[in-house]
Amino acid sequence: MNELWQSLQWRRVAVYIALYLLLSYLATSFINTPDQVTLLWPASGLALAFVLRFGLLWCLPMAVAILLVHVLMNPVPLAFVPFSLGSNILGVIVAVLYVRSREFDRMLSIKGGFTLIQGALLMSMISGLIGVAGLHLNGMMGGDFWLALLKWSLGDLLGIICIAPATLLVISPVSKDPDSPPASGYDGPNSRLAWSFLLVLSLTLIFFGGYSTSPYVLSLAMLPIALVVWSAIRLPPVWTTVGNALTVLAVTGMIGLGLGGFKPPEDFSDTVFLLVFLCLMAIFPLILMASNHESRKSAQKLFRRATTDAETGLPNRTAFEDAARSAIDGIGPVRTLAYLDFDHFKVVNDTASHEAGDALIKGVASMLSAGLYPEDRVFRIGGDEFALLMMCEGREADLRAQRVLRTIETFRTGWKHHILSTTASIGLATLRPGKSEFAQLLSQADAACFTAKEQGGNRICIAGQDSPALQMQTDAMEWAVRIRQALAQNHFELECQDIMPLSANGDSGHYFEVLLRMRDPASGRLLPPGLFIPAAERFHLGTRIDRYVIDMLLSWMDAHPEQADSVAACSINLSAGSMEDESFALFMRNRLNKSRFPAYKIIFEITETSAMLDLSRAQALIADLRRIGCRFALDDFGTGFCSFKYLQDLDVDMFKIDGSFVRDLETSDLSKAVIHSITYIAHVLNKITVAEHCESEALITQLRELGVDKVQGYGIHKPQPIGDYFSRTD
Repeated sequence: MNELWQSLQWRRVAVYIALYLLLSYLATSFINTPDQVTLLWPASGLALAFVLRFGLLWCLPMAVAILLVHVLMNPVPLAFVPFSLGSNILGVIVAVLYVRSREFDRMLSIKGGFTLIQGALLMSMISGLIGVAGLHLNGMMGGDFWLALLKWSLGDLLGIICIAPATLLVISPVSKDPDSPPASGYDGPNSRLAWSFLLVLSLTLIFFGGYSTSPYVLSLAMLPIALVVWSAIRLPPVWTTVGNALTVLAVTGMIGLGLGGFKPPEDFSDTVFLLVFLCLMAIFPLILMASNHESRKSAQKLFRRATTDAETGLPNRTAFEDAARSAIDGIGPVRTLAYLDFDHFKVVNDTASHEAGDALIKGVASMLSAGLYPEDRVFRIGGDEFALLMMCEGREADLRAQRVLRTIETFRTGWKHHILSTTASIGLATLRPGKSEFAQLLSQADAACFTAKEQGGNRICIAGQDSPALQMQTDAMEWAVRIRQALAQNHFELECQDIMPLSANGDSGHYFEVLLRMRDPASGRLLPPGLFIPAAERFHLGTRIDRYVIDMLLSWMDAHPEQADSVAACSINLSAGSMEDESFALFMRNRLNKSRFPAYKIIFEITETSAMLDLSRAQALIADLRRIGCRFALDDFGTGFCSFKYLQDLDVDMFKIDGSFVRDLETSDLSKAVIHSITYIAHVLNKITVAEHCESEALITQLRELGVDKVQGYGIHKPQPIGDYFSRTD
C-alpha cells in the first residue's frame, strides 16, 4: 500500500484532481440540463497526458475526480455513473496502450504528433460510444443517437488536442537527448514577454469585439492563431502548446457560454461543423511546431556530429577551436590551455592492436571528463591528443595539470589478456582574452607538449619559460605552419644547379640538381631549404614536399618540351618520409604516366640515414622505381655510420661524396684518403661519384686527380630559377 501511495505521490494527485475539476467545471458550464452533451471536454486531455506520462495506475485518481464532478457540479442518475466512469477510463486505457505500442516520442515530431491524434481518436470514439449508450439506456438523451455520439467524440477529441500536448510537455522531465535544440536557439525573454502580452491583448479584443453587431467579428480569432503560429516557429514547444490551449479554450468558452456576443450552436449540425473547425484550428499550430522542432533537432544533430568525437563522445577539434576563439575574442578571466599527448602510444597499437589503443583512449577520455573541475572543458583534438581549457592560471593550472598526469599514470584498463596503461605529456599556454591569438596559443601549447615529450614524457612544460628546447620547438612549429601555407598557396619555387663531368666523355646535355626555395610572401625573399626542411621532417611534411616538387618539375618540363629534350639527367632529393611511404612508388608511376618526361632522366637522391631507417623498405622502393626507369644516388656519402657495409644492399647508381670532405681536401689528408677510398670502391662496384661543394679550380684539379667523375658546387655553377637556367647562353 505504501508503494502504491508513493507511486501516486499525493501532492501530484491533489493537483491533478484540482485541475480535472477546474476543466470539468469549464466544460459543464456549456450545458444546462443533464441530457445535453458538452461542447468541449478538456479534462480528457489532462487524463490522457497524466496516464501516458505516469502509467495506468493514474486511472484511479481519474475515477475519483469523475465521481467528484458528478457529486459537486454535474449531478446525474446513479445508473449513469458506471457509464461515465467506463467511458473515460476505458478510453484512456485503450489510447495509452495504442500510443505506447507505437513508440510515442513526446509528440515533438510529426510521427509522434499523429500517433497522439490516433490515440485521441480511439479514446474519443470509445468514450463516446459508452457515454452516449449510457445516456440512451438511462433515458437521458433527447436527440439522435448518432449525432450525440459525434458531438461527444468531437468534444473529447478537441479537449485532447487542446490540453494533452501542453500537459505532456509541462509534466515531462527535461529531455536528455543530446540532439534536443538548445534554449539559446529560440527567441529570448523580451520576445516571449511581447508574445504573452500580444496573446492576452488579442483574446481581450475578441471578447469585447463580440459586442459588435458585425457578422465578421469572429475573424478576430485569427489574431491569437497568428501568434500561436509565430510561437511554433520562434519559441520553445511548451509555449506553443500552452498558447494553443489558451486560445482554443478562450474561443470555445466564449462560443459555448455565449460571451462577447457569440452564440452557442443551436443544432447538432452547427455544433459538429464548429467542433471540426476548432479541431483543425488546434491541430495546425501543433503540426507546424513539430515540423519546426524536427528541423531544429536535425540541425542540432548535424552540428553535434560535426563538433563531437564519435569514438569518445567528447567535443572534437572543431568544437575546441570554436571554444578557444570565443574565449580569446570575449571578455572574461584568464584561462590556461593544456595540450595533452600520450607518451609512446604507438607501442600500445603495435603490441596489443589498434582496437586496444582505441579502448585505452576511450577509458582515459571518460576519466578526464569525469575528473573535470566545474568550469573546465576537455576536447579530443587528434588520435591520442586532447586539449583542456582550464578556468585558472599560474600555479593552480600547474597543479590541475599535475593531477591529470598522475591520474593517467595510475589508470589501468583490461583488454583481452592485456592490461593497458600509458603516461602523457602536457604543454601549458596562457589564454588572455583580447590579447592572445589562436594560432600562436595553439603553437605555444603544442610546442611545450612536444618539448615535454622530448624530455622523457610524463611531465609538464609551460610555454613562455626560458627554455632553448621549447624555443626551438616553437620555431619549428611556426615553420610547419608556413610550409603548409606555402604548399597551399604555391609559394615554392624551383632552382637548378649544374653537375659537371670531369672527363671529356661525360654526359651531353643538361645535368643538374633540382633545389627548392620558399618565397616569403611578406618580404618577397627566397628562403633556402636549410631554414624549413628540418621543420618539414619533424612534422612529417617531407612526403608532401617531395610530391609537390616532382609535380612542379614534370609540369614545367611538359610545358617546355624543347628544354626537356635537352636534359641528360636531373637529381631530386627524396625525404625519409617518402622512403617509408608505401604509396610513393604508385604516385610516381601514375605521375610519370601523365607526363612526356622520361623516367630514366630522373635520379632520386637519398641519404644513408633515411635508407637505414628501414633498409628492407628502402630496397623495395628502389626496386619499384628502377623498374619504371628511375635512377638513384646515395647523398652525403661518407658521413653515415654504415656506409661501406650496406653498399651492396642498396642498388644505387652513384655516390655523392659529402661536401665536408671536399671543403677540407686541400688541408686534410684524412679527407683526401676518404675521397680516394670512396672513388675506388665506387669504381669497383661500377658506380659514379659526384663531389659536392666544389668551390674552386684547385679543388676541381685535385678531385680529377683522385678519379672523381663529376663535381657540383658554387665554384661550378650557382643555382638559378629553372626558367633562367634553361634560357642561359653559356
